[in-house]
Amino acid sequence: MVQVIPIERKSAVLTPSSLACLSHVPTVNLTAGCAHECRYCYARGYMTHPGEGKVAFYTNTLARLREELRRKRKKPTTVYFSPSSDTFQPVPEVLNMAYDVFKFLLESGIGVTFVTKGRIPDRHRDLLAAHAPLVQGRIGLTTLDPAVAAAFEPHAASPEVRLAQAAELIGAGVPVDARLDPILPGVTDGADCLEPLCAALARIGVRTIAASVLFLRPAVTGSLRRCVEDKQMLNRVLDCFAGSEPLAIHAGNSRVLALPASARLEIMERLKTIAHRYGLEVLVCACKNPDISSGSCHISGRWPPVVRGGSQLGLFQS
Repeated sequence: MVQVIPIERKSAVLTPSSLACLSHVPTVNLTAGCAHECRYCYARGYMTHPGEGKVAFYTNTLARLREELRRKRKKPTTVYFSPSSDTFQPVPEVLNMAYDVFKFLLESGIGVTFVTKGRIPDRHRDLLAAHAPLVQGRIGLTTLDPAVAAAFEPHAASPEVRLAQAAELIGAGVPVDARLDPILPGVTDGADCLEPLCAALARIGVRTIAASVLFLRPAVTGSLRRCVEDKQMLNRVLDCFAGSEPLAIHAGNSRVLALPASARLEIMERLKTIAHRYGLEVLVCACKNPDISSGSCHISGRWPPVVRGGSQLGLFQS
């Protein structure tokens, strides 16, 4: 298991994001690094990443959040969890903090959107269900194949568990979309993977999929080479990047190695064709695919505007 390093947060809890899809909502990370240790995670390349097998846990998040909101004249209408870690990591300290932070925000009338590949404990699901109008969820799901999931997402919840808890939240009135991110070229990009995945998502009540194909940074490539034991499977992924060129993403603020636009378009068209048969909408985010898309993945949720006194307040409430 990972080494948990308790630290005090020095910076603000509610932080802006450079991503266009998150530019209008504050974001929160409960940790730097993530215990799921997904081999493809782009956050491995961040300066704040504590290193392989380590999670830096911010022990004072709730206290600082209370103070920040007390000082704000306008409160956020919703908060996004989390841009570079998972809220539902298999770490007791993180799960306890997640519960307390969610409870505080929801009881304050502030909505939460989360993306997770983790196991959501019962009490957390009960809390989210009890505040369903203020909650929107995103389930990260790249495959239904347990062997592929174990190779690339070793400490995340199993695909079966992710589907089951998403179904439970949908049944409780919490909107849940799916994120096929990343699609692994050569492994999860074929109809044999996408067809059962779309069928399973439609069956539990998901209606929207946001998708993106794997891109590489040096830290990600290193992680894949070190940690994916099935080298045949790994080589099927890496071989797809032969001859690829750097792509500027995130409004030009970052450069990654991506599949050629034609290859990504082919994968997305395959996904859209399959998804359409199951009544699923597919979103391709321009943040990661500026050369093939101009749309949003709506990662922070689709919230109605806040209207008070006949005027639209937008993102903040008095």
